[in-house]
Amino acid sequence: MSADVHKDETGSDSGTVDIEVGDGGIPDPEYLSLERELTFLLRRARANQGEMAREVHPDLESAAYGLLVRLEEYGRQRATELAAYIGVGKATMSRQLRALEDLGLIAREPDPADGRAWLVDLTDEGRRRVTHVREARRERYVSQLSHWDRREVAELARLLHQLNGVMEK
Repeated sequence: MSADVHKDETGSDSGTVDIEVGDGGIPDPEYLSLERELTFLLRRARANQGEMAREVHPDLESAAYGLLVRLEEYGRQRATELAAYIGVGKATMSRQLRALEDLGLIAREPDPADGRAWLVDLTDEGRRRVTHVREARRERYVSQLSHWDRREVAELARLLHQLNGVMEK
């Protein structure tokens, strides 16, 4: 069985993970192919996240883009919730939020349920910019996958959702 695989810029495979080994100590080709394709997808996703961050604001750090998307999707949240979601500490989250606030993309307000805590939300300008970038990204997906059957797109989304659920555990 052969599979198309992606190589890095030097022509070699990049990234290593534990690979399922079949009988005889030879890695199963399905897991090798999966590892290569996920490595390629994740590398491309990191690059795309940087591009999208710059589209939102030229001074926006790549890592902060995920915070903006989270706020767009789920609305205002405490900084501690955002830190847990992103997987960073309070100090790192505080610095990122301060930078986003300085760019005019988010605002903080006291949490009415707990006067010691703050709620973070997108400003109108932040929401406008994030929505614009996300809509443009979805349009690119539609264009790039226009030759796919919609059922294939739905199946890919279903499988990625399933994979994300497994990886989260």
